[in-house]
Amino acid sequence: MSIFDSIGTMFEGGLFARAVEPRAGEAADEGDYSGTCLNCGTQRVGHYCHHCGQSAHIHRSMGAFLHDLLHGALHFEGKTWHTLPLLVTKPGQLTRRYIQGERARFVSPMALFLFSVFLMFAIFQIAGIGTPTELEGATAEIALEGAELENGKQEIAATRESLKEELESLPADAPERAALQSQLDGLDQVSNVGERYLVGGEDGDGIRLRSIRTGSPFLDHGIEKWEKNPALMLYKLQANSYKFSWLLIPLSIPFLWLIFAWKRGFGAYDHAVFVTYSLSFMTLFYVTLTILATLGLGSMWVALAGSSIPIWHIYRQLKGAYGLSRFSAVWRTIVLVFFIFVIISLFVNLLLLLGAMG
Repeated sequence: MSIFDSIGTMFEGGLFARAVEPRAGEAADEGDYSGTCLNCGTQRVGHYCHHCGQSAHIHRSMGAFLHDLLHGALHFEGKTWHTLPLLVTKPGQLTRRYIQGERARFVSPMALFLFSVFLMFAIFQIAGIGTPTELEGATAEIALEGAELENGKQEIAATRESLKEELESLPADAPERAALQSQLDGLDQVSNVGERYLVGGEDGDGIRLRSIRTGSPFLDHGIEKWEKNPALMLYKLQANSYKFSWLLIPLSIPFLWLIFAWKRGFGAYDHAVFVTYSLSFMTLFYVTLTILATLGLGSMWVALAGSSIPIWHIYRQLKGAYGLSRFSAVWRTIVLVFFIFVIISLFVNLLLLLGAMG
């Protein structure tokens, strides 16, 4: 993807975020806007129609149109500057205040999450982080044509016959018989565990297992797709990871609920806000880290920041959002970090499943 495509992706993310973000809390233009609403005909009493919500200020200039485009795409407004500092320094306070009803002041969790995901996709592409587009070596190693498969089968049969003849020619008490019999048993075992693609090594010595057939048509179809075009499947895996990144939210909520199951006063909505703001921070943080690494920040510092700051942020957000003591926040942070690996594993498996279905 070119830098222009990446910039386009950032704009697309801003527009998506704008689509789900309420306009409440944004400053209105000064002026006298009394009169009839041009959309529904209701008599207005302020800057916005109290019946349909349309703004009293209706523009018809190209400059205003471009302003709307940049404003909607980049999402730089008062809400953003109220939200981002708190998200970084006091995430627990931001989460608690949003849950308790301060919605107009802050960017909603979902809008911030959508924008951050698209921004991450764009920045990663600009920085050259992504799946490889050319896997000729891997393709040659994994995907087998019909002729290669047939040659592999013939080589197995020839090897088996050769071993049998050698075994039969040896005396019954020859010590070499055990080793030959073990090789034959190994070949028979390979042949009995479903259909396999096998070919000889580069030097002609030995047999290499290339692909396993499970017996399940669905799984075998997915394996076949990976064999035929691994580069395409890797690209689809990356694309799906952005497209279905929202799945991380419903996947995370049950695990967060588990560590608060006996604590009253917190519902699924509270956990959803916590998770979405947390994911937004993590995404924006790794975007920032990627930019710093591209500008020359040492790999040691990148690794240190990337492994420590997210954990510290989770601790701070737990402690502030749920009003926990230091001890309660620490042990819940430890458990939640373990759960994160489980959630990521589930997410990756879902992506593989979606890739096999596509």
